Amino acid sequence: MVLLILACDVKAQLCLPGSSGRESDTSFFFIHTSCKMKLPVLVVLYESPRGDTHYQSIRRKHTDTVPIPVEVRHSPFLVVHGNVTYDGYYQSNTDTPYLEKDIYQHTVQTTLDITVKDQYPLHFSFSTSKSNSQLFRNITGINFQYTNQDFKNMLLAKAKGWDAGKLKQKVALEQLKARLDNDWNKLNQLKSWFTAPGQLQKMAESREREYRLKIQDSLAQLATRLHRPSLDSLGNLPEIKLSRRDSLLLVFRQEYEAKKVLFDSLQQAYTKNERLFHQKEKAYSARKGSLMDALQHSRDDLDLMNNLETLNLPDSLLPKGYKILLSVKSFGVGRTMVDYSELTAKNISIMGVQTEVNPSWYVAFATGAVDYRFRDFIVNDNRVRQYLNMIRVGAGRKEGNHVILSYYTGKKQVYNFNTNPPAGGVVEIPDYKIMGLSLEGRWQPDKNNYIIGEVAKSSLPFYARSAAHQGLGNSMLTFDDHSNEAYAVSAFSYLPATSTRINGMYKSMGANFQSFSLYASGSSQDAWMVQLTQPFFRQQLTLTGGVRQNMYTSVFDNASYRSNTIFKSIQATFRRRKWPVLSLGYFPSSQLMKLSDDKFVENLYYTLVATGSYYYQLKGVTMNTIFSGTKFYNQQSDSNFVYFNSTNLMLNQTVFLGKFTLNGGASSATTTEYAVYGADGSVQYRPLNWLELGAGLKYNYQTVYEIKQVGYLANARVSIRKFGEVSLSGDKGFVPGVNRQLVSNKTGRLTYTKIF
Repeated sequence: MVLLILACDVKAQLCLPGSSGRESDTSFFFIHTSCKMKLPVLVVLYESPRGDTHYQSIRRKHTDTVPIPVEVRHSPFLVVHGNVTYDGYYQSNTDTPYLEKDIYQHTVQTTLDITVKDQYPLHFSFSTSKSNSQLFRNITGINFQYTNQDFKNMLLAKAKGWDAGKLKQKVALEQLKARLDNDWNKLNQLKSWFTAPGQLQKMAESREREYRLKIQDSLAQLATRLHRPSLDSLGNLPEIKLSRRDSLLLVFRQEYEAKKVLFDSLQQAYTKNERLFHQKEKAYSARKGSLMDALQHSRDDLDLMNNLETLNLPDSLLPKGYKILLSVKSFGVGRTMVDYSELTAKNISIMGVQTEVNPSWYVAFATGAVDYRFRDFIVNDNRVRQYLNMIRVGAGRKEGNHVILSYYTGKKQVYNFNTNPPAGGVVEIPDYKIMGLSLEGRWQPDKNNYIIGEVAKSSLPFYARSAAHQGLGNSMLTFDDHSNEAYAVSAFSYLPATSTRINGMYKSMGANFQSFSLYASGSSQDAWMVQLTQPFFRQQLTLTGGVRQNMYTSVFDNASYRSNTIFKSIQATFRRRKWPVLSLGYFPSSQLMKLSDDKFVENLYYTLVATGSYYYQLKGVTMNTIFSGTKFYNQQSDSNFVYFNSTNLMLNQTVFLGKFTLNGGASSATTTEYAVYGADGSVQYRPLNWLELGAGLKYNYQTVYEIKQVGYLANARVSIRKFGEVSLSGDKGFVPGVNRQLVSNKTGRLTYTKIF
């Protein structure tokens, strides 16, 4: 039967059994014969770039080695992104213990993120605020800064899109890949020779010849066994003779076997090189993970520098001078923040220059005019112009073990009774200059625990220097006087087994100690704080508790004030997937009161707050429910607000209906004297992506006084392409007034924002 098949005429046809067109799809190439038989040959299909389905005798396992022209992209010298915002605000009555009317406030600000040569990130910001209020200062500030955190964020963004082929060692990998492609081309050519229709025909004829030779062999062996020279009588079989065609087939078969040996040798070499290629490719791909790991998990900047150096990264990813850029923790010009240590300068805003450098040694420098304290900048009182000069040097990493010596000088206003001239005395112009030294050390035995200690000594206040007849420097270096000394220690600990966080702090300040972190009170102070955070139930419930004493320092406190009261706070938060988020907290609060044009007082009292928020779907409609309850534990003498010693409850419901958002709420505030009840509702409509409209009503009812009040709100937002976004809003609400009655308060706001 085999002889009959191979003797038939041969025709070729491609059969495509349901190919999906993917590169890995296969089909069969059939050899049709005139005897209605088919010889299947396996082939691999692929899809051409234009989408037509073709076939080939063998699939290339790697891309063509012909180089594809790559467009060279030149990065611009500067790339700037940012935003510009204008905010105009009007309020008919300010919501404070003392009323102001018809207040306008205009604010213009811009923030720019600048990248130089696609390698160096810088940040620029400008803000100015003007108001006709006597309570709020007109503030203008400009800031230009660099931080190594921005630089690390830029590296992280590049690492996420980084191709391992951009490594310098990619050349070796490409050479190995070219060798693989060359070997694969040879294998492809041999396979094409083996599977060509003409070769298949010759192979069939060769096998036919072998079959005939086997028959002749068998007949000869049979004749030998029967001791007969001929077997014609057994079946009259003709004698099989070798033809010229048989000789050609014999030569073909020898060539076929030689090519088969060559093919096997090439295939073994290719398999070995392919295995080596994948190993190198995997190692190079792992370098990308190493970069991400170095950026995200390095202990500090020095550890990051060492890790980056071992990766041998290209200049396009890691620019020249990257070690210097990582060493400079921050550099700022303009309004910048100085946040160094507990006893020198902490959270101080200055108009000047500030820089912090920390490769393995540490240097920091700051100089400028003290702009404002973050907690009391809203008070527009007449203060003495103050300035700060400070330098810090040390060894070690700021985030790890270190020793840092600080020297500060400048001018700092004193707020205590000693600055007031005695009755009938001579008014002396105060000399507010100060000077001080501080030594800080940090010991961190492991990544979960550290302790920081600091000692400081300052110059005496001007009134103490005058009494002792000492100069600024002499008063600081007089070591037999301990009234101008301060000590501070803080610690942090994390217990991985229970995920417990503990931190605490203690500091002691002499009556005459001065620094930019503290307001001199004229009395010695001891302060301490302990806080603990503990999660439960697989991080679903988190409890945070703390106790503190004299940690609440402010210029508004009584100058000779010293409290033995221990303030407690505790907060619990529960989060579980598809459950409401619940929070309960009990902590101290404060209220600022103006007693006269130049006198303020800050009252402390406890507040109990409970909140619950639930985001869910009901019958295919998305909703959000929020409930909050607040209990103020203050006295009538503490507050001019109508809500003294009151219980406030609020319920808010939001429903999202496609282009509509419905919002409604109810509230109550009850005191020992009266109650205030309120309700409101609003709707937001977004007919287009660039347009949003909203309106609502609100209602208040105050018992005892029998006051019923109705308010409203309206807003609109329009986004104009290439121009920006404009928002308008108006509101008629109610704020506390005299005689503990709510009075009408109208507000309006116009905001323009452009993002580029």
